[in-house]
Amino acid sequence: MTSFTEKVIDIIQNIPEGKVMTYGQIARLAGNHRAARQVARILHSMSKKYGLPWHRVINAKGQIAIADEGAYQEQVMNLQMEGVEVGVNGSVDLDKYQAGS
Repeated sequence: MTSFTEKVIDIIQNIPEGKVMTYGQIARLAGNHRAARQVARILHSMSKKYGLPWHRVINAKGQIAIADEGAYQEQVMNLQMEGVEVGVNGSVDLDKYQAGS
């Protein structure tokens, strides 16, 4: 496992309940601001193995980026259970709910 991957996993594991981070934000904090898509791949392939709170990761526009309807609804439900308000179009107020910087 690469150092970048390890950092991404650590960052995602430490997103507080009721907060979100963006793919790009995680990439930047892990040391490669241009690797947002790599963060998405890591999240997809390692969420179960590492028990990652995948539902706390959204896109830079503050929206849920999952195309699959079932997974989309699961992400909305998980976020709402943590107190995150999710708009009808899957939007989250980053000013209010974004963790870290």
